[in-house]
Amino acid sequence: MDFPIFHLDVFGNRLLIAAIASLHVVINHMLAVGAAPLIAFLEWRGYATGDERWDRLAYRLLFICFIVTTSLGALTGVGIWLSTSLVNPHAIGSLIRVFFWAWFSEWIVFVTEVALILIYTLSWRTDWARRHKRAHLGLGVALAVASWLTMAVIVAILGFQMDTGVWTVDPGFWTAVLNPLYLPQLFFRTPFALVAAGLFALAVTGRLTRGDPEFRGRAVRTISAWTLLFCVPWLAAAWGYWQAIPARMLDNVSTALTTLAFQQYLDPLRLLIGASLGAVVLACAWGVGAPRRLPSAVLVVPAVLAVWQLAYFERVREFIRKPDIVAAYMYSNALRPADYPLYAQDGLLAHATYASVRAVTGENRIQAGREVFRLACSRCHTTRGVNGIVAKLAGLYGPGAWDPAVLDTYLAGMHNARPFMPPLPGTATERAALADYLIALRHDPAGLDGAQTAGAAGSTR
Repeated sequence: MDFPIFHLDVFGNRLLIAAIASLHVVINHMLAVGAAPLIAFLEWRGYATGDERWDRLAYRLLFICFIVTTSLGALTGVGIWLSTSLVNPHAIGSLIRVFFWAWFSEWIVFVTEVALILIYTLSWRTDWARRHKRAHLGLGVALAVASWLTMAVIVAILGFQMDTGVWTVDPGFWTAVLNPLYLPQLFFRTPFALVAAGLFALAVTGRLTRGDPEFRGRAVRTISAWTLLFCVPWLAAAWGYWQAIPARMLDNVSTALTTLAFQQYLDPLRLLIGASLGAVVLACAWGVGAPRRLPSAVLVVPAVLAVWQLAYFERVREFIRKPDIVAAYMYSNALRPADYPLYAQDGLLAHATYASVRAVTGENRIQAGREVFRLACSRCHTTRGVNGIVAKLAGLYGPGAWDPAVLDTYLAGMHNARPFMPPLPGTATERAALADYLIALRHDPAGLDGAQTAGAAGSTR
């Protein structure tokens, strides 16, 4: 534990990463991985038919994707690195050590992808592109391949976080890359991205083809057929991915879908998810069968659903792997299960380089409890903000939550009651200090940072 703790006590560390990462995934899947092959296909259709309207539509779609991916997409990509390095440097450092060459190659592919989208977009309306349309089409195909390869590399890391496979007994680069969830997740994400891109294209096609209802109908039919075609492998791959997820993670799905506070709405939410999938298929079928009767406003709905589905999938995927951030290797609090016996023997604080106290005494119990909270709990919990611990405890046990004996017992066995939470590390004395801190925090909201008030409040035992 040789890094200082970064903690956002209102917004929450995990929500910081989730907001940045979810936005990045939506942009990457919908406007890069999925959109690049669709745009190349539309450009080819214009080349094959001699109808320049397809070419103009493809360029307009590409221009939107170019602006968004090279600005907001690039910023959120960097934002993921920054936020994860701040919140959990142990985890990101471990993944870099395991996947160094994968990330190295991904950066090369990413730079290539950026160069390709720049050349592909900026050369589109040049004389060279008009004279050498097949070569320009080749740029589109190369961009599609590069975009997919960046995702293919990252998916190996995401799969490894969920299921390390035999890596814990046979550590190595390829055993990490070829983890049990790599191919199932890759086969799922690829058609998902193609479907999402089709739905995005449908949402904007009405406006981009305004004034030409005949071509609008043809474009809607073509893009709807594209999207409907990839719905089949997407839904089939979703089933295969589900079957590959470890059983212990499936036990977390209900909480991942609804959170503990809204579990009574699990069945309605499942119906909503099913209805959203049905709405996507129905809209595409309508677009194939009667494109000129499909209002432009209706075309926006499936695209909004696709954004929601992508972001929601990321939330569920991130949650179900808890209590681990790297399966069977590191808990979500950045502590390794293998080190827990050491913390139980010496204490958690004794091994925390940047803790303000290194042992619990009669004078610093609340301050020590605060440090234990920051080390063991703050990557997922705030005190009173998002996922705040004070509200959580009150919701679990009501007034009884603030009895020192009840709270101490809960902290000792919370991982049994909540299997998505890691066990609390450290000694019994540190656990008691944490309980004292939480009790003091209930009465003193400033207790998180109040070092002087902390010592005075430490008389609960």
